[in-house]
Amino acid sequence: MLIPNAIALLQDLIRLESFSGAEEATATRIEQWFSTNGIPFQRKDNNVWATNKFFDSQKPTLLLNSHHDTVQPNQGYTRNPFSPDIEGGKLYGLGSNDAGGALVSLLACFTHFYNQENLQYNLLMVASAEEESAGKKSLRYLLPDLPPIDVAIVGEPTLMDLAIAEKGLVVFDLCVKGTASHAAHPNEDNPLMKLPKLIQAIEELRFDQVSPVLGPVKATLTQVEGGSQHNVVPSEVNLVLDVRVNECYTNEEIEQYVKSSLDCVVNARSLRLKSSSIAAEHPLVKAGIALGRKTYGSPTLSDQAGLDCPSLKLGPGDSTRSHSANEFIFVKEIEEGITFYINLLNQIL
Repeated sequence: MLIPNAIALLQDLIRLESFSGAEEATATRIEQWFSTNGIPFQRKDNNVWATNKFFDSQKPTLLLNSHHDTVQPNQGYTRNPFSPDIEGGKLYGLGSNDAGGALVSLLACFTHFYNQENLQYNLLMVASAEEESAGKKSLRYLLPDLPPIDVAIVGEPTLMDLAIAEKGLVVFDLCVKGTASHAAHPNEDNPLMKLPKLIQAIEELRFDQVSPVLGPVKATLTQVEGGSQHNVVPSEVNLVLDVRVNECYTNEEIEQYVKSSLDCVVNARSLRLKSSSIAAEHPLVKAGIALGRKTYGSPTLSDQAGLDCPSLKLGPGDSTRSHSANEFIFVKEIEEGITFYINLLNQIL
């Protein structure tokens, strides 16, 4: 009954609003999963976690983690985002693919191993909140309350392939200063006129170290804001630069380089969303490869960014469906995900 119960759990989670930062209802439903299966659990705000029955502090700990928050449904939806309908083998609903399928599959896997003795690793299952917003009460906030973690599987849609590295993220707020004036008067310090030179400098940013897994660092100008009316030269123009960081650089190194390369005010919003990886020789990765899965580097961010241990991103579903209208996951993907997670852990536990 483990697989059908996991699918029913996902349907219940879809029915409940769980926008990032407001996941109270889904956290309570996840508590019910643990209670029904006789598993003691703990909760902090909207994060819910449990350890295996025979937890031994002398053993290394493997974290199983996925999130239960969602983004807001976009305007392209033609279905009810909170109606978990199954049609044509597809389970529809907001958060079904990102990352409900991975979450319930990991919960099922953890439940399968919960009562087993003499495991090589402790198991720590965390259903976390605020992943989509990288919020203050996400997995990173919970870490001081958890046992030390030696390695992690982070459940995100990867088609059950092994994402052995993930790019970090630094968002920069840029400000080009100038002198405000009436548009009718001469002004040689118009900040808008400085934009071409700045944009060229952004295009010429060069990050020489290219990761064999994640590829190059990618810097993308994503926002420009300046001016309020036609006859006023603004005193400043504000821009946003999105930089996706490979494991060859620290976020601090990226910050230093960007500040030294751009002739404007540069402020990093945060340096905590760092790149992450796990060695290709790690037993988890070798076990996954032996089970027929390929490795790759992921360009998208997850709760891995808050972890300091080796971590593997792995889960049912397809990342290209995430945040899309009429989001769905194939029921078969969940069934295969649960089976694969169990087979994978059997190789190392």
